[in-house]
Amino acid sequence: MTETLPDRLSVDPRSPHYNEAVLQHDIGIRFEGKDRNDVNEYCVSEGWIRVSVGKTVDRRGNPLTIKLNGRVEPYFRDPKPAA
Repeated sequence: MTETLPDRLSVDPRSPHYNEAVLQHDIGIRFEGKDRNDVNEYCVSEGWIRVSVGKTVDRRGNPLTIKLNGRVEPYFRDPKPAA
């Protein structure tokens, strides 16, 4: 795949960094050398990810998130071969 991932991407449709076309692909996030499956938003240039804090929500029903700082590597996951 020749496409590159954006510097910043969010899964929240209300965010200005939401990109539905990119999110249709299977995207992986490697944070500090470990694969993460719970990332809500990331920024490569600033070096952070946002992850949900359990099932806790704010008064508007949005999940509460925390920002973790470190090395962020987004990548396209390879499609699994058909059996």
